[in-house]
Amino acid sequence: MIRPTSRSCRRGAGVAATACALWLSGGCGYSTDRPFPTTADDGQPIRTIAVEIFESREFRRGLELQLAEALMKRIEAETPYRLASRENADTLLTGEIKEIRQSTIGRDFRRNRPRETAMTLIIAFHWKNLRTGRTLVERPNFIQTVDYVRPLGEDFYDASQEAMDKIAERIVEQMESEW
Repeated sequence: MIRPTSRSCRRGAGVAATACALWLSGGCGYSTDRPFPTTADDGQPIRTIAVEIFESREFRRGLELQLAEALMKRIEAETPYRLASRENADTLLTGEIKEIRQSTIGRDFRRNRPRETAMTLIIAFHWKNLRTGRTLVERPNFIQTVDYVRPLGEDFYDASQEAMDKIAERIVEQMESEW
């Protein structure tokens, strides 16, 4: 049996201590939480948000309801804010669906029908503090584009649902930034 010398013991202990220190310090200061601001300029906490159904200039109805639902789900899932009625809320999110454009990206050469279509959604939104009246975030032209392929069975409804989900995600990202 070979007996370890004191030099090899010290080296092994040093390596173990270094590895342990690196392992323990590896997660210092790291958080998976997103840094949403939770206090306003007046020092009052912001805990609740009311989401109004957006106005719509479009002849297609129901899109404003899809957007409101997508926004509420994102806010509940990804922010520290709770949904509340306008009377009980600290902040209010309002907006308008300004325009929906459809354009053909590619055509079926035999039948001259659209194969792939792009849907572009243009909205405006405004998030304000109800206590102070101060605007927290305002975007007058917020754009989201999604593609859909008709021969695969995708239609305008599928594209609009995807666009609403994506634009809701981007609105929540805007709420994350410092005011």
